[in-house]
Amino acid sequence: MDCIRCKGRVGSKFACGRDFCPIYVRSEAMFKAAELVQKEEFQGTSPSVFVGHYGYPKVNVGILSPVMQTSDAWIYDAPHHWAKNSFSIRQVVELRSSLVNSRFKAEIKKPEKNLALAQEIALASRPVDVDVKLHSKPESRLVFSGVNLPMGPSAPLRKIEFTSNPKIGVKAEKVFSDTDLKSAAAIKMLYSSGMEENSISKILSVGALGVKKSRKLVPTRWSITATDDQIAKMLLNDVKRYSHADYQLFHGSLYGNYYFIMFFPDAWSYEIFEGYLPKSLWNNNSSLAFISDHEGYCGRSSYAENTAGGYYAARLPIVEKLSSMRKQASVLAIRFITDEYSCPLGVFVCREAVRIAMQNVPVKFSSKEEMLVYAKDLISKMFSYDISQVLSQSVLLRNMNSQAKLSAFSPEPDSY
Repeated sequence: MDCIRCKGRVGSKFACGRDFCPIYVRSEAMFKAAELVQKEEFQGTSPSVFVGHYGYPKVNVGILSPVMQTSDAWIYDAPHHWAKNSFSIRQVVELRSSLVNSRFKAEIKKPEKNLALAQEIALASRPVDVDVKLHSKPESRLVFSGVNLPMGPSAPLRKIEFTSNPKIGVKAEKVFSDTDLKSAAAIKMLYSSGMEENSISKILSVGALGVKKSRKLVPTRWSITATDDQIAKMLLNDVKRYSHADYQLFHGSLYGNYYFIMFFPDAWSYEIFEGYLPKSLWNNNSSLAFISDHEGYCGRSSYAENTAGGYYAARLPIVEKLSSMRKQASVLAIRFITDEYSCPLGVFVCREAVRIAMQNVPVKFSSKEEMLVYAKDLISKMFSYDISQVLSQSVLLRNMNSQAKLSAFSPEPDSY
């Protein structure tokens, strides 16, 4: 990218080939946020909360809200809606940069008034009107993360009051008031009631789930992954009892993140390769770079350090799809991150990109070899890259070729 020559000229063809300048968008969002927040007091509508991880076990808890009261504040914290309705990266950045993070310090296990209010906001089924008083004018900044959603201006909270009553649903009230209910069971109850994982992770992060003596604040970046992981494990309990799926390949994309997901008719296992194209986020080299993680039938015993939150975020919609099909499979996922993904928006991008792929009609095959050849050709056409070397490093494919299966000695499990 020749940024010096281009200088983000509005209305011209940008040197990077994009239809917008990511540097300009970030700067524009910050200036807009600075214009909105000109005083230390405002009335807003809070759709979300945020729990930081720096300084753990004493962390920042933030109440997020635009600096105005609005009936559609929910849209500022709606990643599933953004993906489903084709919101652009620019739109997501503009929405998130308009939220002020009114933060206060809290011990992870110490109850206090502001924390109780944050819990009510997280539990509420719709955004809550708030009257906010800050110690100082918010800092004009925009923070991006590979896990969390983008964060806008921030300032220490002096006082906050509700100006509308939080509307808390029956299931949310149940898991909060039942202090003998373990967090895994509470997550299962909320998910089974139709609550989105984004909302569940907020409730978990503010310490509103689990046995009373174990309740504590969970940094948002950890609660997101914990929620994705717990829901997938819950669904896998049934998925592992289903018969095997056919050979099929799904593919789809979101914000320059392209996924190719192959189902093999075998017992559950999962492996993901993440490929970073040259000049894409986190890869300034001239060659494509890959990282990977995997799990067998019994799952992992440690965190997926290489692909981190993206591993669990991508696995959830795959397991959801298998659950809806009433099938199990060995699943090989390959992700390509291109320079279209100009601003990191958080792991929701992985989750929603895979959901898009899972909703697309798959290509079916009669053999493993036929599917792998098709995948190689498709990836070569789209990215001019030979995936053969990556596939040769696949633990899943190697185990599939070499390990004796119990199915060779006994019939497949029956679907119920």
